[in-house]
Amino acid sequence: MKPRESLIRAKQFQLEDARRRLAQIEIMVGELMRMAGELDQQIEIEELRSGVTDPDHYAYPTFARAARQRRDNLRASIDELSGQRERAAQAVAAAEADYVTQMQKAERSDERDRRVGARAPARTAAAAPQTH
Repeated sequence: MKPRESLIRAKQFQLEDARRRLAQIEIMVGELMRMAGELDQQIEIEELRSGVTDPDHYAYPTFARAARQRRDNLRASIDELSGQRERAAQAVAAAEADYVTQMQKAERSDERDRRVGARAPARTAAAAPQTH
């Protein structure tokens, strides 16, 4: 295996790894958003059942208060993961650029090798001493 082929494979692996990390973060964000939405529904149901919607009211349901705290924690996690998602998207873009650059270099090198290889036999034959 040529060194440039190894480099291309390494860049391809880095790109796939960056894409995989981005996909995992997006899945986690989606799951946390779904869970926060479910908690919103549970809070609304509990508030309707009790008739108290003010979290500072003394009669506010304990379950709704705990669900609010869990939902707020989930939203904080979503915010943190959103930052990670941005960084992961940038890493994917950088890995794609590196991969494309390596592929272009390899193509230019292959083309140069083909041109040199096509001309080499002609030069060899012309350069060979002729004995008559």
